[in-house]
Amino acid sequence: MIREIITYPTPPSVEYATDVRVFNEEMFSLIQDMKDTIQANSLDGLAAFQIGNYYNVVVVKKEQDGDFLELINPRIISQNGKVTTVEKTAYFPKLSAKITRYETIGLVYQDRFGNQHSLKADGDFSILLQRKIDYTFGSSFLNKLSKEEKKLFTKKLEFGTDIAISESCPTVFKRDYIIKAINIVMIAMVILLMGSLFANDETSAELWQYQTYLFYAAIALNIIYFFYAQYEGKRFTSCTSCQIGNIIGTSVILLAKLSAIMLLSYFII
Repeated sequence: MIREIITYPTPPSVEYATDVRVFNEEMFSLIQDMKDTIQANSLDGLAAFQIGNYYNVVVVKKEQDGDFLELINPRIISQNGKVTTVEKTAYFPKLSAKITRYETIGLVYQDRFGNQHSLKADGDFSILLQRKIDYTFGSSFLNKLSKEEKKLFTKKLEFGTDIAISESCPTVFKRDYIIKAINIVMIAMVILLMGSLFANDETSAELWQYQTYLFYAAIALNIIYFFYAQYEGKRFTSCTSCQIGNIIGTSVILLAKLSAIMLLSYFII
């Protein structure tokens, strides 16, 4: 049976999961419900807490064949190395966070018949197991976050989006470098224009050719600026509208300056 997955802000139902002592049909039914819920929601695994059960049970998909691994009363007994990953969990739908975990772990657990097993896991499978075992302690990855990452994730929870929302618009953008390049090209065009006042006809013809090349380069840069600036502006959703207006205005002003320089060049050079 497919069960409803508990999501934030519903807190864990227990501080610690209760170890399984009786391996019976009730336990088998719980495990099957967890598998059905994993399949229905296209998940990699679930802890029993995530469907409102207080038993210490974790079910995950195996890396090799996608079959299920049932872990009853799992305990991590060894860990080695550190790795920082970006994780998602069904408890915080559509949100992710950057977390530092152990790269390799060793754990012990029981199967549905009460037999003891051990395994070692690394890579993504290790991360998955650690995240699910967190739930057996009434915890989520929120408790694993660094101070800076927790502040960022709290903001994500507030806005319900995985996009890092800034409190105010940044004052410096990468697109500013494109504007600087356009300004340098326009300065070069003005220098050529001034130089043409002291040049003969043959030299003026060459200067006009260079002026045309610079004009085309500036136009190309302006087009790049217009589209890239919109892409960059959409990354900051708290001030996108004001940025789009500023981008359009900046592009129009740059085109007006270029047109004025080119018009003067046409009559003077």
